[in-house]
Amino acid sequence: MANTRTFKGGVHPHETGNGKQSTNAQPVIDAKVPACVVIPLSQHIGAPCKCVVTPGQTVAMGQVIGEAGGFVSAPVHASVSGTVKAISSCVVASGQRVNAVVIENDFQDRWDESVKPRQNVGSLDAKQLLDIVRDRGIVGLGGATFPTAVKLAPPAEKHVDTLILNGAECEPYLTSDHRLMVEHAAQVIDGMLLEAKILNATKLLVGIEDNKPDAVAAMRQAAEGKNIEVVALPTRYPQGGEKQLIFALTGRRVPNGALPADVQTVVSNVSTAYAVSLAVRENKPLIDRVVTVAGRVKKPANLRVRIGTPLYDLVEACGGFEDGVRKVVLGGPMMGMAISSLNIPVTKSTGGLLAFGEEGVHAQESPCIRCGRCVEACPMRLVPTRIDAYARRSQWEECSKLGAMNCMECGACTFVCPAKRELTQSCRMAKMGIRASAKKS
Repeated sequence: MANTRTFKGGVHPHETGNGKQSTNAQPVIDAKVPACVVIPLSQHIGAPCKCVVTPGQTVAMGQVIGEAGGFVSAPVHASVSGTVKAISSCVVASGQRVNAVVIENDFQDRWDESVKPRQNVGSLDAKQLLDIVRDRGIVGLGGATFPTAVKLAPPAEKHVDTLILNGAECEPYLTSDHRLMVEHAAQVIDGMLLEAKILNATKLLVGIEDNKPDAVAAMRQAAEGKNIEVVALPTRYPQGGEKQLIFALTGRRVPNGALPADVQTVVSNVSTAYAVSLAVRENKPLIDRVVTVAGRVKKPANLRVRIGTPLYDLVEACGGFEDGVRKVVLGGPMMGMAISSLNIPVTKSTGGLLAFGEEGVHAQESPCIRCGRCVEACPMRLVPTRIDAYARRSQWEECSKLGAMNCMECGACTFVCPAKRELTQSCRMAKMGIRASAKKS
């Protein structure tokens, strides 16, 4: 049995009402498929895809429209059948403009001939499984979108013995992972076992916060007899952080600047494991995902959405906004990104769409009162207030000495700051400044 531990710092946003109750008991429903999808060719960490279709070409669901542009990359597939209307560009959540394929939907949902149930799964070796994961465009669905095939192929000298499935979903409001574990526990566990076979990992652990008892029960039932331990962890943000989860379940500490594989561990998200199962069993590429739409919308829901669907379709599917919406965030309220337009497509990284009123608008900053709450809250043991002071003066070397590059941008420091200072943003600026300085030198 895993000897669970806690981590230093963290906060409890659930104590102020975390919004999960609006969707955590609602089954996932399929969103209406749009007449036109805009599919970005860069939806992952790494090299953008190379477009392999042309305007006027007919495509099928699951057909490759963008080939991986390098080792750290992932192919992109058509999420509808229809006709390629244009090879264009679109603005994504980060504000960047990226190349995209625009497909006019014929509403026939014709699958590419490659997408069909695979009969010989048990006979596939690790390399064959890894090739399927790579070919089907699977990326980390916990937010980072790192290509899963790369994560599951660590250097030979880093032997991984432990695979952790991250079901913590510690961000307020978000419940898409929760619902997947409740509704598709068997497939999530199946995906985990397939990932373990690729890694040759022998110790399998699932970490779920204890505010999801139905998910814990469903996963334990699905894992029974499979040498997988499902652990209920104390509800504490950011329990789902990779380093925090590894320490809680194994006692292993990932050194600053190191990766989980350096401590013989790989962490995968539950939604990623679900996608791996579908990829291997059905040869289905990653063309849709579950998105939590909550906050100030009339009918909060978890929607299964095709990649390339415009965000305004999700709002419409939930009955529209309530009165008084002042801010819309993609992702969770702690680490998500505020957006200025709903004319942005859903991508592989879109886990949540949240609407807020005045409560979501940042209050006026005031001077630091030296209370130390940000230091207590930081799970990476940093001193955010000092990094903030140096970052505002563009003193990147001092920020580096204070360990700013180790900041995980979880938002805990900003959450607890009584002076309402934008500490997380300052840490983010510091990291950008340090990187820019390193390039110049």
